[in-house]
Amino acid sequence: MSEIDVQMRPWLERIVQDTGSLDLYDAHTHIGSNDPDGYKQTTAELIEGLDSAGARGVVFPMHEPGGYRAANDAVLAAAAEQPERLVAFCRVSPHDDALGEARRALDAGARGIKLHPRAERFGMDEPVVAELVALAHERRVPVLIHAGRGIPALGQSTVQLAERHPRATLILAHAAISDLAWLWRVLPAHPNLLIDTSWWNPVDLIALFALAPPANIVWASDSPYAKPLPSAVWGLRCALQAGCTPAQLRGIAGGTLAGVLAGHPPQALGPPPGPPGAPFDLLLERVVSHLWGALARLAAGTDPVESLGLARLSCAVGADGPLAAVHAAVLEQLDRFEAELAPPPPGMRFPAATLHMVLALNIARTPDVPLPARPDAPPPTRGEAEA
Repeated sequence: MSEIDVQMRPWLERIVQDTGSLDLYDAHTHIGSNDPDGYKQTTAELIEGLDSAGARGVVFPMHEPGGYRAANDAVLAAAAEQPERLVAFCRVSPHDDALGEARRALDAGARGIKLHPRAERFGMDEPVVAELVALAHERRVPVLIHAGRGIPALGQSTVQLAERHPRATLILAHAAISDLAWLWRVLPAHPNLLIDTSWWNPVDLIALFALAPPANIVWASDSPYAKPLPSAVWGLRCALQAGCTPAQLRGIAGGTLAGVLAGHPPQALGPPPGPPGAPFDLLLERVVSHLWGALARLAAGTDPVESLGLARLSCAVGADGPLAAVHAAVLEQLDRFEAELAPPPPGMRFPAATLHMVLALNIARTPDVPLPARPDAPPPTRGEAEA
């Protein structure tokens, strides 16, 4: 278990205290070594990350510019070697005999299909996409679709495909951020259209959990772009902040995905919690805004030190100040980020310590969720903030 997973394990255990045991099933992980973005992950590295969270996972290839046949075979072999831990999805490109490769891989044991409109540069309205979804309908398997940054909205086409092919379960990845503004309203009428939580922005995730039916949501990490254990903490804290019940959380965490992979339609989990009834705390809103600035600078490759300094000073509410324990928990994660900051590991774009900054943002935006015991947390004072 990595040091960051060790440090974040108590955060997951604190969630389980209130929800009961969670059968975590990650809907979105990758293996591969040829992705042009530089990210890589071996099967052993994926299993280590899943082990840290006590999770199983769906796995498919990373971007393979040279084609997917060999990569799909590698994923099938990995799942065959770890049948209790991994389920293989094939990945196909609409520009390279997608239907033939999907049929071949499904016949060889794949349990679903992955499509990536941004990486492969296609739209959901292309005829081959409809053919692939028709194949998924015929075989009763899921199709997971990139629905994050870098693409035009694709929700309308996906809704139409879900209506025409009710036995195909379509999963929009990355909290469906390209279409979430309106998509949540049509989800109750589309039980075969799911959204995975492989995203880090707590505002997007809380909106998803508050507005979308819980039966239409499945937990996911996007490993190796994020790690399973931290992603479980981020996502489940947002679900609790939104007001999801323990039973709903158990479905989101893995129950719904396990049923879908077994060929069953998602089971009803009740209505979504709805919008929050109270305004967000003004002092924590300051912390959130400055952490946003720091993360934006980090993503742009510039120095986040000034925004981080403002975020730290925004935590200095005093030991007897409002929500002092939450501000202290944020400060603790920022201390860890600064103490552990180092160049990104090989094949990674961001320093590993960035996970602490994302957790700090998550903590600040989920103040109603209980914190784990943290005997070494710094007090939220001016002296500590300036240290």
